[in-house]
Amino acid sequence: MPVDSGQDDTVVVFVGEDQREHLFDVSALPLPDWHPVLAAGLRALIGPGGSRRTAASAKGTWSTMARFIRALAELPDPPHHPRALAPAQVENYFADQRRSISAQSVGAELLRLRGLFRTPAVQAELEPAVLDQLNRRTTIPRTAGRSGYSDGELTRILRAARQDVAQLRDRIDAGEHRLAALAALAALDDEHAALRQLAGTGTPVWISRGGASAEMRRRRELAGLLFVTRADLEPLLLLLAAVTQRNIETIKELPADHRIIEDRAVEVQLTKRRRGRQRWHDTVTWEIGPRHRELHTPGGLYLLAHRLMARGRALSGSTSIWSIWRNTLRNRAADGEHADPFARTLDASLKLPAWSALHDLRTDNGTKPLKVESGRLRTSMEVRRTRAAGGHLPSAARSNSTAVLFADYLRGDATAIDWAHDVTAEAFIDAEHAALQAHQRALTATGGTTLTVHPAHSPADTDPATEAAWNACTDPHAHPSTGTACRRVSALDCFHCANCVITPTHLPAILALRHALDQRRSLEKTDRWWTRYGPAWAAIQHHVLPKFTPAEVEHARVGAAPPTWLDLVEDPWEHP
Repeated sequence: MPVDSGQDDTVVVFVGEDQREHLFDVSALPLPDWHPVLAAGLRALIGPGGSRRTAASAKGTWSTMARFIRALAELPDPPHHPRALAPAQVENYFADQRRSISAQSVGAELLRLRGLFRTPAVQAELEPAVLDQLNRRTTIPRTAGRSGYSDGELTRILRAARQDVAQLRDRIDAGEHRLAALAALAALDDEHAALRQLAGTGTPVWISRGGASAEMRRRRELAGLLFVTRADLEPLLLLLAAVTQRNIETIKELPADHRIIEDRAVEVQLTKRRRGRQRWHDTVTWEIGPRHRELHTPGGLYLLAHRLMARGRALSGSTSIWSIWRNTLRNRAADGEHADPFARTLDASLKLPAWSALHDLRTDNGTKPLKVESGRLRTSMEVRRTRAAGGHLPSAARSNSTAVLFADYLRGDATAIDWAHDVTAEAFIDAEHAALQAHQRALTATGGTTLTVHPAHSPADTDPATEAAWNACTDPHAHPSTGTACRRVSALDCFHCANCVITPTHLPAILALRHALDQRRSLEKTDRWWTRYGPAWAAIQHHVLPKFTPAEVEHARVGAAPPTWLDLVEDPWEHP
């Protein structure tokens, strides 16, 4: 349980799984009689044994609690003690929230407040009716995740990021070569002396000539010879997130410690947030690949970033892979110019729109600037991996469950939807072709090549002795393949028999049958439906309906019979 650092029991100190700390002072809220109860509940929720273990989730719980208490304090007759809280006051609070914020935000607030009030300390002080009111079943509308980028947009983003990282690599490698060459020189000019001093102290010398702006630019160019600078952060982050196919928050906390396995792979322990208590860490093994492919393989890119920021980490003491040089004020010490940009917060004021504008990245139609967002990039990579796995979600899911993969990344992505439609259409065509071939083989076995369809009426239409379920039969007592009386396992087999005759009088029943088959498709497993009903459905689609005019089909549809009870006419429905 968090300690109170010697202060009163209304102060809660949060220490997250990532060792980020935050102080919450409950005494700053109104309704003083609530303070001890709320502080105890907050400790239980955000403490070491609680379920809120990130700074963001702890701050979210605090914000919801603070808004609720302040809203209660503004009531004409506020509940000064938890026991005085009434269910109507809770309901009125959320009714007001629904009028001002989205349904998703209201749902999130309700879940946070419910979690706080379920802690033993708070629950013991509330009336049961209030708890019952909060515990009512609640439906929170869930929106589909943001759509990712098209293939063309993703290609342009990755091309620009690789170009920048390649230039960063070449720039620092050239600086290191220049520095190594200085060892053989007895006397150094001002430029070479400044480079040697930069390598030793990490701080570019301040000359103060040509104006402050020119001097800042000169220092930035000099530091960039040996160090990763702030301007290099966006492309390096984006490329690492894309190549490793990991959440960008995970990339921001990449550790410097790693293990190389036989020069083929690198083993790294990742931090995966929002996975629940004591499930934050995951060990991955990334392929290194050949040197010329280091911008394309996750292990190769990780080791490249590790090497490029090695000098900076030696000065900043960063335990993560990240350490950049910052162009700070004059005479600032070296440890102030080199730092992990994500040590205090994962935000670090990234400037992805500015980076996109620098490369003039545009949408596919070329009319609008392309807005680069880390979330959309992650969605695009999830879609690409799922497509590579042939749509098999268990194979595509890595850091998330299949349910999360579909709901948060695939369901709302336009590229995934289009691809799924194409795959479904191709699968349907293949299944229909296979069903038609099965029908044709069965028909050929009875001596026929196509069904006999008479578009015009004939005297035989009225002979009851020739009528079957949806057709007439030329000789029910002599099956073409056996010469004996027909012993059908299913009445659907008539559509695969050379004795089958179809006339306009049968068309309404056939249309009703097709409707029944289409309805059964939603009840049966797909492969079972195509095996059981596909050949008959294909015979109707390709051998029967094309023989009639659209007007005849539409006229028959108006007078179609009710859906057929398939269970009564197919594979025996009553078994001994």
